[in-house]
Amino acid sequence: MRQAGRYLPEYRAIRARHGLLDICARPELAAEVTLQPIERLGVDAAIIFADILLPLVPMGVDLEFAAGEGPVIHNPVRTAADVERLVVRPAEEALRQVLEAIALVRRALDGRGVPLIGFAGAPFTVASYLVEGGSSRHYRRTKELMYGDPAAWAALMEKLAAMTAGYLAAQVRAGAQAVQLFDSWAGALSPRDYREHVLPWVRRIVAALAPLGVPVILFGTGTAGILPLLAEAGADVVGVDWRIGLDDAWERVGPEHAVQGNLDPLVLFAPAEEIERQVRAVLAEAAGRPGHVFNLGHGILPETPVDSVRRVVELVHELTVRHT
Repeated sequence: MRQAGRYLPEYRAIRARHGLLDICARPELAAEVTLQPIERLGVDAAIIFADILLPLVPMGVDLEFAAGEGPVIHNPVRTAADVERLVVRPAEEALRQVLEAIALVRRALDGRGVPLIGFAGAPFTVASYLVEGGSSRHYRRTKELMYGDPAAWAALMEKLAAMTAGYLAAQVRAGAQAVQLFDSWAGALSPRDYREHVLPWVRRIVAALAPLGVPVILFGTGTAGILPLLAEAGADVVGVDWRIGLDDAWERVGPEHAVQGNLDPLVLFAPAEEIERQVRAVLAEAAGRPGHVFNLGHGILPETPVDSVRRVVELVHELTVRHT
């Protein structure tokens, strides 16, 4: 999860000279950052370096990553007229740099047995940034639109789903061997609201990718209460955070799904013996069943010790048999 980030000194060296959007716009830099965790940590897959909000820019959104604030959207979408102004463009045209970075990484990984994962933000999570104008704790404006103008909300979901499906399909054609759909903030929704206002469009994205024959991972945080609904979306793998036991989560999503997770990222700040105890506990809950993708329950924090991350990777390799 978020392998390439501020906890790696080699990434910080690049960020000292380039902003996030600048890195994403330069395929050779994005490819270099993508490969850093492979070289440093020995993880089993690469995840293309990009940002879930990147596709909003060619849709007509004024996006900035402000120092100390994170993403800021200067023209948020809050009315039906705002939704109407969003333009869905072909990914090959609008997001060419990301696709070129994918091709570069695939060439670099050729013969190494390390697959490349592409990703995009799911419609609700992207919409929450788009409507709020940035990050949010309560998603008040987002839910105001969802409840107050369901037709405008549906039109927004329609456009975001079309953009996302096209973007992920283009990533596969460029060389991604699996794709992950980040619905990071779906846990802010009740089961009723997720089923009515989000699930139909996630299903549509997953169905659009089915003919391409690559695994699809659906991830969210705080989703213990809606895991069966995430499973209904049809993805091959359901991501799980640390707020629910992995075995319990697997029972909720069903044995036909693989499960990804679910070490708490803060465990990486613990002493070595506690890290090992926690890793063993996750693996014990997986109980050796094929289809478990060991991962963190969310992203790595910037201050995370690199040696701790490497130790987790080593432990998982020591304690498991990897299924290919």
